Amino acid sequence: MTVLDYEKLYNSYYLQVYSYVMTIVKDQHQAEEITQNTFYKAMTAKKGYAGKSSEQTWLCSIARNLAMDECRKSTKFTELDEEQLEQPDNMVKSLENKDTALQIHLILHELDEPYKEVFQLRIFGELPFSQIGMIFGKTENWARVTYHRARLKIKERMDRNE
Repeated sequence: MTVLDYEKLYNSYYLQVYSYVMTIVKDQHQAEEITQNTFYKAMTAKKGYAGKSSEQTWLCSIARNLAMDECRKSTKFTELDEEQLEQPDNMVKSLENKDTALQIHLILHELDEPYKEVFQLRIFGELPFSQIGMIFGKTENWARVTYHRARLKIKERMDRNE
């Protein structure tokens, strides 16, 4: 890719990558930094874009790896914001009060990977299952099943706490 191609890539996908990173790190400054590093890494990578997935999926995979590295380093990996629970999803739409929202936050915070991240990507990142599968190097069906299992785990733990 030429410099112009990377500039076009940056202009086309910056907001999507930034939004995705925000779902992981939940800190504006850190998300901006990781997003910038994502495009820098994409530009300087020995293995460039191979065309096996969409450019957005490729960039989100790089961003995910950088964000997860950053989260491992950071001891202040924050919990989910309550506002994020207002994203479109039947279970999330059914939240009636802040106590229920807090309960979901606490359950999600303790949920094992990959369930936690797949749920966040689907609900907060609003990514289709095909892109979630590609980010993990798995199939769309794997993403659907993992998301479904995450929902069941959350519901089961909520039912236990009632």
